[in-house]
Order: sequence, then structure tokens, then C-alpha cells
Amino acid sequence: MSAYDDLIAFDRETQALAQVMGRLGWDQETVMPRGAADQRSDEMAAMEAVLHARRTDPRVGEWLAKAEAADEVARATLRLIERVYRRTTKVPAKLASQIARVTSRAQGIWAEARAAESVSDFLPTLAEVLRLKREEAAAIAEGGDAYDALLQDYEPGITGAEIAALFGRMRPRLVDLRARIMESGMTPAPLQGRFDDKAQMALAHDLAMRFGYDFRHGRIDKAVHPFSSGSGRDVRITTRVVETDPFNCLYSTIHEVGHACYELGIDPAYHLSALGQGVSMGVHESQSRSYENQMGRSRAFTGWLYGAMTDQFGDLGLDGPEAFHATVNRVQSGYIRTEADEVHYNLHVLLRFDLERALISGDLAVADLEAAWNDRFKADFGVAVDKPSNGMLQDVHWSVGLFGYFPTYTLGNAYAGCLFQTLRGDVPELDVALAMGDPSPATSWMAANLQTHGGLYEPRDVVESAARMQVSEGPLLDYLDAKFGAIYGV
Repeated sequence: MSAYDDLIAFDRETQALAQVMGRLGWDQETVMPRGAADQRSDEMAAMEAVLHARRTDPRVGEWLAKAEAADEVARATLRLIERVYRRTTKVPAKLASQIARVTSRAQGIWAEARAAESVSDFLPTLAEVLRLKREEAAAIAEGGDAYDALLQDYEPGITGAEIAALFGRMRPRLVDLRARIMESGMTPAPLQGRFDDKAQMALAHDLAMRFGYDFRHGRIDKAVHPFSSGSGRDVRITTRVVETDPFNCLYSTIHEVGHACYELGIDPAYHLSALGQGVSMGVHESQSRSYENQMGRSRAFTGWLYGAMTDQFGDLGLDGPEAFHATVNRVQSGYIRTEADEVHYNLHVLLRFDLERALISGDLAVADLEAAWNDRFKADFGVAVDKPSNGMLQDVHWSVGLFGYFPTYTLGNAYAGCLFQTLRGDVPELDVALAMGDPSPATSWMAANLQTHGGLYEPRDVVESAARMQVSEGPLLDYLDAKFGAIYGV
């Protein structure tokens, strides 16, 4: 066998083990007994030690030095394996194992602190996670910017300065649109009443299938924080049910289906290889956000959903499909990012980006995080945070060490704006299909133009190739202005 063949065979086993570790994480979030948390943290640490040892195995460096790429796929595969090898060899094995152990335990502590509305119960653990992530960032950065180093795990090739510039261009138009909507005096009616748990899950199951989720290779479970897990032939999603808010379940499901369909849509030839996962979290979010928003909250699709929900739940107390569309897209200053309307959503992300960047740099102390969060939230949203679960304890990300992840949500929105603008031109009959509850013309376009490539191209390259334009915030902001201008008459 050649050096390339040896490397690919070794990496395939590493990829398979990584999937096993991912399944442990899925289990922890869904069905693991609460009393198993300490043992699970040891299991996760042990798995991380095995993975770290494989990813830093000296033979990987030797194979990389000797391997010859015969084609584009081989070149991309070597590029990604080398990227992981160079990064991982900079992080001591003991530190990698310690991060896995602490973040596994921290997840449970965060959940308990959130339930108890007690920030003080979480702060010591968060401080420990932050200390370890700073240490990791310093090792990776080798004198460079620590936050930029962490970003590479989620959006390779981008810097904090580039993200800050993009967000800086977005902020004025978002704030202006929000102000015009709030001054319009129009307030779409919210849904009232209680919506049966089983009925919500039945409709969520139907929506998942309509958006292309393949239940032969997946399943839906419930979790505190909805997520998607896995790649290849086993891609699972979770949702959550609030009996007074069925949109929470239905749109969380559509969102996670977007993630899952990206993984399921990757060329099967890439399974259990370096190319066999979504190329970045920003590109991942471009799929989930376009599924949820540009498709799922469109006038055409909500017209169909109005009928489906009426069939499932009876009279919704709204004056027809147009009123329902306005209710689905109701703009209000809510606390929760995952429940936020499209106008406010990016303001939530901008807040988190600025705070976590300050945490990593040391400009913000963990002890001061809650006050900083609450002050910024009041300034951006016009309301005071009423309880920690609606404030800094609402997201799981920092407890599990995902510093650098948050900005990819808004990057994904910007990518989605570019992609969907082109998709609209390529699929002129889309609204007719959506009005019949059939998103397949759009999901098929995404699969063919973006999802199939997996990690073959760099994040910006794959988006720009599919969208046939340079990435910018313009298409997203134009879409938001047009959509909400029509709903609110502003």
C-alpha cells in the first residue's frame, strides 16, 4: 500500500471512533440517566485521549510527508487531515483529555444551574472551562490571536476582525428595521391555548419528512437545547416541546432537519473520511436557517402550515393564512435566541460574540459576565433580563467549551441570504411547491449545489460557487427588509 492508502485507512478508523464519541454526546443530551454524569465525563475523557493519540500519531506526519494526491478529492482530503494534525499536535494530550472531562461534567452543572435560576452555581465551573479553553487557544495560536485560533474549529479561514467588520455593517440596518417595526404600531396576535405534546411531535415528524429527513438513517428525540448529531448514515436530531408554543417545536425541528440533511446529503463516497462532514458551522447554519426561515416561514409555506395545524389542533383563533403568516413572523423583543424572530436573532448573536471575545482576551472576567450580559441586552432589546435562564444561562455552548461557535450563526444567515437569492432565480416555481407543503425544489437545489461536496472546498468557496456571488450581508438584509416591510408596512 502507498503512504496515501495507509493514511486514509488509519484516518477512517479515527473518523469512526469520533462518531462513537459523538453518539456518547447524543446519549448524554437525550436519554442518559442523570446519575451517570460523572461516569460519562470519564468515558468522554477516555475517548478524547484515544482520539488525540491517533490524531497526533507520528505516523500521520510521516504519511502526510510522503503521500501523493492523484486528484482534487485526494488533495482536499490531505489538506483537511493535515489541518487537524497540525492543530492537534499543538495541544498536549493531558489538556485535551481534561477539557473533555470538564466540559462533559459542566454540561450537567449548567443544566442544574439553569433549572435553579442560579448563576452562582455555574460560575466556578464556567471559570474552569474558560481557563482550559484559554490554555488550548494559546497553544494553538502560538503567539497569534487566541480567539482567532478557536474560530478555526468552527469556521476555518476567518478571523475575529473579519467577523466584527461584517457584524458592524449589519448592525445599523438591523437596528433601523427593528425600530421601524416597533414604531409601526402593528402587533400580530400570538397563538393562544395549549397544544398537545403528542400532536406537536406528530406534526414535527411530518415536517421533517417533507423537508427531506430520512428516518432510515435518523430519529427525533427531545432535549433541553435542540441539536443535530452525527454524519454519514446515522444523523440524529432533537427538538423540544412547549405546550403553549407549538412553533418552538415545529421550527426547531425544521432547523435541525436542515443540519441533518446537509450531513445526509454529502456524497456517500466521502463517508468516514475527512470530507465526510459539513465543511464549517457557518455553512451548516446556512442550511438550517434557510430551511427554517426562507422556506419554513415564507408566505407560501405558512399558508400550507396553517391548514396542517388547523387539521391537527383545531381552530387556531387567527383570521386565516395571512394573519397566521404574520403570527409566525411576529417581531418582539424576546429573551431566547433560539426562539427569536429573524430581525432580532442576529442581535442575540452579536451580543454573544462580543462577550465571548472579551472573555477569551481577558477583558471581561467571568464574575462580571452576568452584569455585562444584562446591560448589553437592555441596550439592544429595550427590556431587562428577568431571570438567568432568559439571560446568560440560556445557551449550552459556553458550558461545553464552544467558544468561537456563536458568530457562525450569523455567518450562516449571511450565507443563506446569498444562497437563497440565487436559488430563487434558479427555481421560479418554488412558491407553488411550498404552498402545497413541498420544499423539495429548494432542498434538492441545496443538496445538488452545496451539500454533496461535504468538506471538498473551503467554506467561503463552496458558498460562493453555489451562490455565484461573493459573500456579503446585502442579500440577507435586503430579504429581511422586503419580508418584514411587507408584513408591517414599513
